[in-house]
Amino acid sequence: MDKIINSLKPKRIIWPIIFGLGVSIILIYNSFNEETFSFIDFTWQTFFYILLAFVMMAIRDLAYMYRLIVLSDYALSWGQAFNIIMLWEFSSAVSPSVVGGTGPAIFFIYKEGVSSGKSTAIVLTAILLDEIFFLLAVPLVYFIYGNNIFPPESIKFDELLFAFFGGYLAIFVYTLFLIYALFINPILFKSFISWVFLFPILIRWRTRARKSANQLIRTSITIRQKPFSYWLKSFSATIVSWTARYWVVNVLLVAFFHEGYNLYNHFLLLGRQLSMWIILLISPTPGGSGVAEYIFSDFLSGFIPNDSWFAPLALFWRLVSYYPYLIIGVIILPIWLKRIFRKTRNK
Repeated sequence: MDKIINSLKPKRIIWPIIFGLGVSIILIYNSFNEETFSFIDFTWQTFFYILLAFVMMAIRDLAYMYRLIVLSDYALSWGQAFNIIMLWEFSSAVSPSVVGGTGPAIFFIYKEGVSSGKSTAIVLTAILLDEIFFLLAVPLVYFIYGNNIFPPESIKFDELLFAFFGGYLAIFVYTLFLIYALFINPILFKSFISWVFLFPILIRWRTRARKSANQLIRTSITIRQKPFSYWLKSFSATIVSWTARYWVVNVLLVAFFHEGYNLYNHFLLLGRQLSMWIILLISPTPGGSGVAEYIFSDFLSGFIPNDSWFAPLALFWRLVSYYPYLIIGVIILPIWLKRIFRKTRNK
């Protein structure tokens, strides 16, 4: 527990801020000219769509909260779900994307009164639903738009394709692993884990690994008994949450460039973001910070009329979709920890 709390200390937000703002400043500096900020024209329409971008993020979070409530069999309240989601996003924002906030998420749910086995089940099921969404959505947009979901004008097109297919393959393998371990043969997985952690370099963690494997078996028993409505509600919430998150970019572009975005372009933009996010999922920086700002310019260049506008627009995007979670997390975390520890002392 202490290790998780230490990993979430508010001072850790300095690194993703440095990464993200640092890359943004460099990109703006390298492309700076008299037109760099000329796209900014704060009309009532601009304010409306910027506000709508924040509404999209709110919808995304509400869908995540609803999914969490469904996955917990309604054991969590909306207030508890809000705290968990905000802290989960905060932990993801200060951790490398490839690591994510899985461990802290189980801790947050467990501390809200859910058993450890069920907490593990909720988080693993949520991750599985997210991965299935990606595995289904990416081929769908590729079938419709083909290679247009990648930036054809990119000077590093081959590298982007390699990173994309590498990320998609990693998600595919991980999803197969989760499906096999959760639905088919969790006991064999436990045996495999026990064998792996017999190696001298890993044996010190064998007890912890076996405990996690036992939790996985309990998780498997729990979720295999769920009705169809459980999966329909939770996966529908997954679709809404990810779609709302991607729509933030669409709304921001309409805010500054009011014309030229028909339905075809909006869904092509959605496809670009799907392929972009596959790469961000394997980013080594906290919350994809720095990497996100860089590849934003590459992937969405065809939708932005002026090259010098890429970097400031990427910064606007992150100000809406990323940095708020750092601020909210810093505010909520101390309050939540104080309440949790007070509850623990009173038991």
